[in-house]
Parts: sequence; structure tokens; C-alpha cells
Amino acid sequence: MVPGIFPRGLILLSYITACWSKIYENVSDLPGNLTYDFVVVGGGTAGLVVANRLTENPNFSVLVLEAGVSNAGVLDSIIPFFVDNLLGPTMYEWNYTTVPQSGLNGRVLDYARAFMLGGCSSHNGMFYTRGSAEDFNRYAQITGDAGWSWDEILPYFLKNEKWSPPADHHDTSGEFDPKFHSTKGLTSVSLPGFAWPIFFDHVIQTTKELSDEFPFNLDMNSGFPLGLGWLQSTVGDGMRSSSATSYLASEFIERENLHVLIHAQVSQLVDVQNVTGEPSFDGVQFKQGTSEFTARAAKEIILSAGTVGTPSILMHSGIGDQATLNALGIPTVLHLPSVGQNIQDQAAVSTSWLVNTTQTLESITQNATRFNEAFEQWNQSHTGPFVEFAATHVAWLRLPSNSSIFENHTDPSAGPQTPHIELVFAPGVGLGPPGNASQHFMGAGVAVVSPASRGSITINSSNPFDPPVIDLGLLESDFDVFALREGIKSAYRFFGAPVWQDIIIGPRQDLENLTTDALDEFIRSTAGPPLHLVGSAAMSARDAPDGVVNPDLLVKGLARLRVVDASVLPIVPSAHTQAATYAVAERAADLMKELWM
Repeated sequence: MVPGIFPRGLILLSYITACWSKIYENVSDLPGNLTYDFVVVGGGTAGLVVANRLTENPNFSVLVLEAGVSNAGVLDSIIPFFVDNLLGPTMYEWNYTTVPQSGLNGRVLDYARAFMLGGCSSHNGMFYTRGSAEDFNRYAQITGDAGWSWDEILPYFLKNEKWSPPADHHDTSGEFDPKFHSTKGLTSVSLPGFAWPIFFDHVIQTTKELSDEFPFNLDMNSGFPLGLGWLQSTVGDGMRSSSATSYLASEFIERENLHVLIHAQVSQLVDVQNVTGEPSFDGVQFKQGTSEFTARAAKEIILSAGTVGTPSILMHSGIGDQATLNALGIPTVLHLPSVGQNIQDQAAVSTSWLVNTTQTLESITQNATRFNEAFEQWNQSHTGPFVEFAATHVAWLRLPSNSSIFENHTDPSAGPQTPHIELVFAPGVGLGPPGNASQHFMGAGVAVVSPASRGSITINSSNPFDPPVIDLGLLESDFDVFALREGIKSAYRFFGAPVWQDIIIGPRQDLENLTTDALDEFIRSTAGPPLHLVGSAAMSARDAPDGVVNPDLLVKGLARLRVVDASVLPIVPSAHTQAATYAVAERAADLMKELWM
């Protein structure tokens, strides 16, 4: 984004409507006595789905406690093109950092987690990618619950999704397969709504010239993602569609049985009971300003604080590894050593090529006049280049089965139809590239999406408001480095296709001719996380010795405490995690309704 043209967080008054009248900012404004049937901790991607679906029953009362701010009127969240402005440090983030990452040459990383209503769905890159059918069939195998299989979870993807026309209303024939989509859900999903003709034509032509490596895939969300296809994003009418804009739309937030309180940071679960033979918590302690309050749940407490927040709250509530808790003076309610363990994120690097066409993002990001024109177009009609983030196409690739890495490493992917590598293609290098204003680029992000590395999240203080200790463990497995190395080579082959020769001047960095050691050093010195963290409260079979939640997402050994967010996924799907999180939440809501109705 061109700096200094619009202030961060600019409010569009036309966007703020009465739908926010039931978002409470002060606990004193809440009606009643802070006693509800369900208390949802976290108003993020999953938490708002659960709150919406439970309050479809007028006999259920639900309180959502969100630590962050409202998303209403936050321009950087509303306009897809402005997403980079949300990255920290900002008021819209928790502003976490990791411990030094041994696989990344000891670098300490910023780790973006949303501090706003809608969670990461209000803050992310809006990619809507489900993963492979094999990913979900593996979840079913791990948990012993066929309800997590692809065939059983697909209806929940469809229940969430509202397939929408792209902002430019172009003919989308041949760009997706409608039989894998729904127009009846709540979260808008659409194809790119602004055309970069030269880039689009060249990308699709490459699938013909290099069809063995980059076959065209009509719809990567069919359960069979391998190949290259059009990116689908959570964008509707040229604006971001988040859990806050969809599941808290005006017809929902006005429900008398749904209360959403922002600026309410949960510290711990309190008031342990043991009525059914298993311990349970009756209360959720939270802080607003300098005051502490306790909300009570007659039926269930639902933790939807995210893969970082959920294990922290569990541990501060006495649920976790007993030795860790004892060392901090936290009384143990339940020894559950898997809390915070087994976390996974993917790892990614960027590559780019200098081009001789001006049909690139740089024509906007480095030209104040063009930027202002694009903003005015969006403000008037929700059309133009601001209706999408940088990326428009994605390729999902597998390493060849005879790759040398498999001589000493087990394939971490879910199966032969599941990718190891993601290539994200964009007509530019991002929304704020360095370099000469007259230069233009094409870019490819390279990620390992079936990683072998694991990390952990823990706490080192009894103060629940101290930040958790985040160790992503990125690139600690040689498999992940190998996959990124091969992904970079694939990106170079992609832009080396004959069709690109009329516009490619050359790579920004000559990675193709580096030695293996030098390329690995580039990877370890530049790679970062795409922020797809899972696994800190992983689900497992009911009789499994590990895991945090059972297949129904109830915490093992406890009653009336459920986890509903990306932390329950035991292995990261070979995709961006937003779509899977929505599906998990939709199924979780049905599981709760079945139990309590």
C-alpha cells in the first residue's frame, strides 16, 4: 500500500450500520447477571459460528467474550487489498513473538494473531482452500470418528459457504466446479474480481505448456487439489467476508439470546465442580479494564481462543502437564500433557521475477495517483483492483515418489492425492515492495503444506495476561527444507515456460543456480510462517493416550468444556486453515445441539 495516503483504520461511515447495536463494549451494559447456557471464549472464526448456530434455538442463551476490538469500520479489514496494513504491531493484533527458531538460524519471528472480532477471518489473506479429502479421512482415522471424514465434513463446508459472483461479474465458466459449492451459506466465497489480462493468460497457458507438472485443476476445493487453478477467496461484493460480517450480520446480532462483549480478556476457567464424576468448570473469569468478572455457563464453556490462546487458558486453569503447572504454582485440575504440544505451521518463502509489463501490482502500490483512483473506484462501486489481495492462482504439487528425501523420511502427507507444496502466483510481489518505482514484477510464494516439523506452546508465568511461549519448530525437519527447495525449483520452471519469455526480464534473485547448501541457507534465512497454526488442543480417539479433546471436541477427562477452533486439528491440512476452521465449528455446533436439545 502506498504509505501516507489514508490513515490506518479509516472508517467508512456507510459501512457502519445498526447491526452492531448488540455488540457490547462494557460489561455493565449487558442485561442480566452474567449467567448463560453457553459461554464462548473468543469471538473469532470458530467462536462466532458456534454462537450463531446455538442461538438459532431461542431457548439457548449465549455470551461471547472477545478480548479484542470490533471489526466494524476498520478499512484495512474491509478492503481486501489493504490486508497487509493489519500486520503488526497494531491494535488489531496480539503482537506475539516466537522464541528463537533453531531451524531459521535462530531468528525470532513476529507471529500475527488477530485481536479483533472475527479473529483471523477479519485479518487473514482470505484464501478459501479446504485441503484434500485425504486430510479429512486421516482425521477420521486418527479419531475413530467417521464424522470427520471428507464425505461427512463436506456438508459443513457447504453449510458455511455462500458462493458469490466476483466483483466484476465476469463469466466464471471454466474457473470452478459448481457441484462442490453452495450459495446457501453465510460466508461469501468468490473468484478473483479484477482482471490482470496478461498475467491471467500467461498462467493458464503455462498449464498447457507444462501440463505434466502444472495440470489445470478446475476446482481445488473438490477434495482433489493437485494441479493449478483459480484462487477462491472469502470476498463478497468487493469486501472481506469474515465470521463477524456473516455470522453476526444484522439478522443474527439482534437475537435477544445472543450477547457479544468485546474488550473482555479471559484469564482462566474457575469454580471447579464434580457432579458427574468428572470435574467441570462453572465459570469463566475475564478482565475488562482493571476490573475482573466471572461469567457462568449452565451447560457448556466453549474455548475458541485459537491455537495460541486456547492452550494458554487451559494451562492457567490447571489443565496441562502437571510438572509445568507445579513449577509455576498453578494447582493441577487435570494432568493433560498434550496441551500445547504437537503444534504445526507451514513454512514459506517468496520468489519473484522482473517483467517488462506494467500490468502488475506495482502500477498501483508505487503510483499515488493510480492508488487514489483505485480507492475511489472501490469506494464508489466496490470494483477495481482493491477487491482482491495480491494472489489470483494457486498450484498444489507433490514431490515425486522417488525423491531422495523418502529414503530416510516418511511421507508426512495424508496420501497420494495430497500436496506437499503450494505455489501462490501473483501479478506483483506484494502490497509494499522495495525497489525502484519503475520496476514491475511477477511473484510466487512457495510453501511446504504437509510439513514434518512440530513445535509447542507453553506458559512460563502464573500471570494469565503474560504472553505464552511460542515455539513453532519451523524447518526443524530436513523434509520441510527439501520440499521448499524443490518448490523453488518448480517456481523457476513455471516462469521458465515458453509463454513467459516475452515479458520475463529475469529473476530478482538467481536462486536457480545456487548450490544446495546456499539454497538451503536462503531458505533458513528468509522463510516464515503463513500463520496456519494447529494442533495445540488436538483431537484423538476416546481411548487414545495422547490428545486433548475427544472426537466430539469435549476435553478429555472433563465435563462441559469443549474446544472449537483450529487447535483441535491434529495435523495441519494441506491448505490454508480458514475453511477447515469454519467446517469444524459448523460440525461442533451440531454436536452441541444434539447433546442439549
